[in-house]
Amino acid sequence: MKPHMLLVMIAALAAMPARADDAAAKKELTPTGKLRVAIAVGPSPSALYAIKDGQGYRGVTIRLGTALAQKLGVPIEFVPYLATGEIQGSAASGAWDVSFMPVDEERKKFVDFGNAYHLLQSTYLVAPGSAIKTVAEANSAGVRIAGAKDTATFRASNKASPNATHISLAGVDAAVDAMRAGQADAIALSRESLTGLAAKIPGARVLDGGFLNSTTAVAVPKGHPEALAYASAFIEEAKSSGLVRRALDDMGLTASQVAPAGMKP
Repeated sequence: MKPHMLLVMIAALAAMPARADDAAAKKELTPTGKLRVAIAVGPSPSALYAIKDGQGYRGVTIRLGTALAQKLGVPIEFVPYLATGEIQGSAASGAWDVSFMPVDEERKKFVDFGNAYHLLQSTYLVAPGSAIKTVAEANSAGVRIAGAKDTATFRASNKASPNATHISLAGVDAAVDAMRAGQADAIALSRESLTGLAAKIPGARVLDGGFLNSTTAVAVPKGHPEALAYASAFIEEAKSSGLVRRALDDMGLTASQVAPAGMKP
């Protein structure tokens, strides 16, 4: 997508009519006068993970956060984390105002989810030379599965493959290092992220099928209903305007699916 087209789309979102409760929403969303967006940063892009780009970041959540800040008319600050487990763990700290993450029941204890913008499937990347051919075969004694701790995907992997040994790591880079070192037979992550990681580990394969089918949605710390309503309305506008689709495509995620209109966790 050409830069000027993106600017036009973001401007259109920002120009949409204000609602009566916008003042209350802005107060909840920007208590410091700026929008602090918690982002997960990894070695390959997905609907969730942003990537480092020079001194800044690039990705779907960067586009969405930027557009939301412009709609609110406030500066933006990105607050980076290694994975969504760290984001949910800091939800009550006041370090961030809005984020984007996969939905699961455990995570609802820490954040309130708004509308979904992406349909998510998680599966396994298996090491070069591995005999594992299906998701079901990963559920075997002696199989070592690496993943980012406290994430929805890693929790789902533990449930789907209880016979395997799960290696809880700080983030995706650590999981890649473990596989390269021969310490992991599989990595549990979203299909999008794994597709990008496969190129970094020659001979590794992304398995067909998945052990988690969920959504990626906007989220705010618990107890901020006006902020949640505003962010959810923004997500619906971003889907209907095509911003989400173009943000995915611009990161090479052309096979990723945008969540249907009005979809909630």
